[in-house]
Amino acid sequence: MLPLPEFYSPDRVGSVYRVDYAGLSSAAQTYRSAHSLNPAAKDGQKNWLLLIDVQNTFCIPGFELFVGGRSGNGAVDDNRRLCEFIYHNLGSISQISATLDSHSTAQIFHPLFFVNAAGEHPAPFTDIHVKDLQNGVWKFNPDLAGQLGIQVEYGQKTVLYYAESLEKKGKYALTIWPYHAMLGGIGHALVPAVEEAVFFYSIARLTKIDFEIKGDRPFTENYSAIGPEVLSGPAGEALGNHNPKFIEQLRQVDRLIIAGQAKSHCVAWTISDLLEDIQQIDPDLAKKVYLLEDCTSPVVIAGVVDHTQAAEEAYTRFQAAGMHRVRSTDPLNEWV
Repeated sequence: MLPLPEFYSPDRVGSVYRVDYAGLSSAAQTYRSAHSLNPAAKDGQKNWLLLIDVQNTFCIPGFELFVGGRSGNGAVDDNRRLCEFIYHNLGSISQISATLDSHSTAQIFHPLFFVNAAGEHPAPFTDIHVKDLQNGVWKFNPDLAGQLGIQVEYGQKTVLYYAESLEKKGKYALTIWPYHAMLGGIGHALVPAVEEAVFFYSIARLTKIDFEIKGDRPFTENYSAIGPEVLSGPAGEALGNHNPKFIEQLRQVDRLIIAGQAKSHCVAWTISDLLEDIQQIDPDLAKKVYLLEDCTSPVVIAGVVDHTQAAEEAYTRFQAAGMHRVRSTDPLNEWV
C-alpha cells in the first residue's frame, strides 16, 4: 500500500474547509514522481471506485441529514477510512465516480410540497401514506402548480399515484425529509477531506473524476443513482429515467468498489437496482462488485428509527447474489 500523503489530517474529516487545489496539485505531482505512478488509463486491471452521496449534508455532524449510524459518528469514521483507502490504493484505482444528491425546495420529499387543511406543511420525518392523501390529511400544495407548470388536479393525482406505487412495491413510505443537498448550497458539496483525496488522485493519476447528478426531479424520490423510485406518472408520463451507465461501465471494468451514504438508503438501493440490471444481463457480473462495509453507515435517528437491520438484510442479499463484502483495510490485491 502507498503511504498517506503528509497533508492528510484524519482529524479534519468531520469538518468543512477550503480545499487547497494549488497546493494539492503540486503535492500530487511530487507524489506521482516519488512512487512512479502511471496514468490511470494505462492500468492493466481496472478498479472502479463509486462514491455514493459523500456530501456534507449526510456526512458532517450538524448538517441536515448526518448519517450517524448506531455509533453516532458513522459517516465521519466511514470517510476517514475511505480517504485512507483512496490514498493507500492510489496506484490501483483506475477510476473514481461520485454521485451527488441534488435538490430544490419544490420536491415531493420536502415539506413545501404538501399542506393540510390549515395550510401547514408536514414536519420533517413525517411519513405520508396513501390513506393520508385519500382522507385529505395532506394534499399537494396548490401554490406550487404555477412554478411546476402543471394543473393543481394533476399535482394531487400524481402524489396519490406515487404513494400508491410505493406501497405496491413494498418500499418505504413517502418520507418528508428536512431540506437537504440543496443545489448550490454547502450541503451539496463533497466532504472536503474526500474532495481533497479525489482531487489529489485525479492529479496523481492524470485522470478526471466522474460526477453523476441525481434527485432533481420534482415528483419522485431518487435514492438510487440508477433510477427513481417511480419511473412514470398516472398517465404513463416519465417522472424520471433509468440510467444504464452503471451496468454498461461494470461490463468494462474488473472490479466495482462501492462506498458512501447511507447504507440503508441511497447505497442499498443503488446496489439493488444495479443487481436487477446484472441479473437481466449476466448474473456473473455480480462477482465484480465489492462493497466497502466499513465506509458506509445506515440511517439511525435515536428514538425515531433505526435502519441497521434493513441495511444488513440488503447486504446479505447482495452477498448471496455473488457480490463481495470487504473492508477498506483488506489488501486490494488479495481480494478474490
